[in-house]
Amino acid sequence: MSKFEKYLFVWVGLCMAVGLVLSQTVPGLSALIDSWQVRGISVPIGICLFLMMYPALLNLQIAEIRRLRENPIPILLTLLSNWIVAPVVAAVLAKAFLGGQPQLALAVILLGSSPCTAMVLVWGKLADGNQEQNVINTSINTVTIMFLYVPVVSLLTGIQNIPIDRWMLVISAGVFIGIPLAMGIISKRLLVRWRGMDWFEQTYRPLVGKVAIVALLSTLVVLFSLNGRTLIEHFDALILVSLPLLLGHAIVLGYNLLITRAFRLSYREAIIAVIIGSSSHFEIAIATAVSMFGVGSLAALGTTMGLFWEVPLMLGMVYIGKALGRRGFWPGGQHLSARAASRSVRASEPGS
Repeated sequence: MSKFEKYLFVWVGLCMAVGLVLSQTVPGLSALIDSWQVRGISVPIGICLFLMMYPALLNLQIAEIRRLRENPIPILLTLLSNWIVAPVVAAVLAKAFLGGQPQLALAVILLGSSPCTAMVLVWGKLADGNQEQNVINTSINTVTIMFLYVPVVSLLTGIQNIPIDRWMLVISAGVFIGIPLAMGIISKRLLVRWRGMDWFEQTYRPLVGKVAIVALLSTLVVLFSLNGRTLIEHFDALILVSLPLLLGHAIVLGYNLLITRAFRLSYREAIIAVIIGSSSHFEIAIATAVSMFGVGSLAALGTTMGLFWEVPLMLGMVYIGKALGRRGFWPGGQHLSARAASRSVRASEPGS
């Protein structure tokens, strides 16, 4: 992880601040950006969200999914956390903390119902986890999110009577997951055939990964320049939505630590299950919120808080996992050795 990526949460905060300043000093900018729409969807936001999603969906490796039967327990535990535990916890906390704020409650549910498919590869490497398991799990998440995201969100919002446009939810999944996934599969095959796998992995993927970060930060500037007035009028909403997000993360993390210990996983298996099972795919959450309620909505602002907290929380999880591994928290196999711990620390240093 580069120094820039390691401090991504700092750049996220700065881009939020830049967007707010622009909303107050250049009021005509937000009107201009907001006017670029197609059927109610902001074109600049749509382009940025696509560029955020496409690199993540390049992680799909169909061949790896076939290896699920070799060691299914860690992956099945992760799927249980991703698609049952995390969404239910998010829905319960959304109702408890945000009962009178349906858009903010939706933001929490969207984040809790979307498992990560990209940055977990970085976190798993930093934690010296089983990267083969990591690749298999992220590939499975890429496939399952296509089929489970819409039903899970529809079910949880329906139980709480949160009004959403379910047809727009389906369209969002198709546009921001289906199209980037299809383009990822096609472009990967063509580029590997043209330049080889080494060029694809060593040159192309790092390049589009940098484009994704630029798109992410650009999205935040645009979102907060458009939402400046809404944010100033409802600043307490960002604090309010952070409470269930942080508490939900702590609950799901605790569950994953205990369940991986109960099943006596080794450290390298357990840490990957914990990291993926406790993560969220903030890109699709933001895309869905923007598509259904617009860039000026509280739902869109609420999902950006998931992005704001994601990096420091996941880095903290890596260090917690390594500390527990050194103390033999997981009894079922290899603990994190001092040598592995040293290698993980070096990998997380700036410039690595």
